[in-house]
Amino acid sequence: MSDNTSGHDPIRLLAVRQDPLSVDEVLAAVGDPGAGGTTLFVGTVRDHDSRPGVAVTGLSYSAHPSALAELRRVAEKVAADFPVRALAAVHRVGELRVGDIAVIVAVSCPHRGEAFAASRRLIDDLKSTVPLWKRQDFADGTQEWVGV
Repeated sequence: MSDNTSGHDPIRLLAVRQDPLSVDEVLAAVGDPGAGGTTLFVGTVRDHDSRPGVAVTGLSYSAHPSALAELRRVAEKVAADFPVRALAAVHRVGELRVGDIAVIVAVSCPHRGEAFAASRRLIDDLKSTVPLWKRQDFADGTQEWVGV
């Protein structure tokens, strides 16, 4: 259910970039006087893999040339399915260290429940459909590609 009858474009910021990401930039992008709830998700590089005992020293993200267009498609679908007032999503590419921000998504909606649901859909669909690939570097010197 979209709340875009006023003709405004709720998609305020979409990017795939090498520069460090800014929580302040993304949060500012989704500010809207009609929003009663704003959610912000920040994904960071952690020091371990999902497998127990496997230490991660860093990551490298690569993007297909169509990644930004696919990110827009995902954002448009979320904006069409929820009463989104404003939406933003940025993903980093290149070499990242433990603690670096890899992805930020934010959504503002009239109510908190809608904002949580839309934000969850945005990050889940971004991770499952946008052509971004992650190489994990492990403490033992090995590497592994994820999402290829």
